[in-house]
Amino acid sequence: MIISGNNLAHVQQAADALCAGELLGLPTETVYGLAADASHENAVAQIFKAKGRPANHPLIVHVASPEAVKHFASAVPAFAQQLMAKFWPGPLTLILPRQLDKAAAAAGGQNSVGLRCPSHPVALAVLKACADKGVWGVAAPSANLFGRVSPTSAAHVQSEFGDALLILDGGECDVGIESTIVDCTRGVPVLLRPGQISRTQIEQACGLKLLNPDALPSEAPRASGTLASHYAPSAKLRLMRAEEWQKALAALGPHTQNLALWSVEKPAHELMGAGLLWRAMPTDATQAAHDLFGVLRGFDARGVRTIWIEMPPDTPAWEGVRDRLQRAAA
Repeated sequence: MIISGNNLAHVQQAADALCAGELLGLPTETVYGLAADASHENAVAQIFKAKGRPANHPLIVHVASPEAVKHFASAVPAFAQQLMAKFWPGPLTLILPRQLDKAAAAAGGQNSVGLRCPSHPVALAVLKACADKGVWGVAAPSANLFGRVSPTSAAHVQSEFGDALLILDGGECDVGIESTIVDCTRGVPVLLRPGQISRTQIEQACGLKLLNPDALPSEAPRASGTLASHYAPSAKLRLMRAEEWQKALAALGPHTQNLALWSVEKPAHELMGAGLLWRAMPTDATQAAHDLFGVLRGFDARGVRTIWIEMPPDTPAWEGVRDRLQRAAA
């Protein structure tokens, strides 16, 4: 059932459901989450069951403010505090040492926990209402079956889980891809997942070089959305350079069947047959991230069997989009 995030009574209804150990479709600025009380072991177990997600694959815990971090983290390094001050509320998740008696199920049994303070006003209203009732954090992975395309609207969530799930409608997500994840457990910031907040922004905010996981000898914590194959549509997805899809489409001719293309340049008129579904890829990385999952879901809804996507530029601004596309094509 979808209820309105613009209705204060509905926001309270959503918070009450979470506090009662129920699941909720929760809007954030990144994607919609499948939310539960992070400290309620049975509720968290229902997230894993509903998504078909391995129980050792950790969930991100969403909090209403930086002050709530103390309820889950045993330590917060100075550079992590600087990142919180700069980017929270916002699309940045920090992996921190976990208080061992807190959120063990949500953390996938690890001694670390991923924490984020979202900037979506509806999400913040729900989290603050939960905190008022003593629920300090809400675990909320993307509200889709495990490994599939993330949802960026309430309708997307309903298409995954049906009418039985309570879904708070906060409109279309502004960012459109999941948060940047930075590991703060190894003395220096380590990038586990790129997102809208770039490497340069993170380095400028904390004054430290942002490392990749393989740059340190110790093993990185497991984190959401970092498996080799993830974010995948039902159709087979292939990443191609512009000259590659143009050559391949010319070879197929105008009688192409069940093929979708997301590219900057529109195919030649003589190749735009009834069997080709084309969508324009934005040249702006922020807009492309916003559109990405909606485009993939739209292609799936049209029943295409193959999706060709033009490889985005290999520049810092496009790192988050490239990451999602490479995993979707894996």
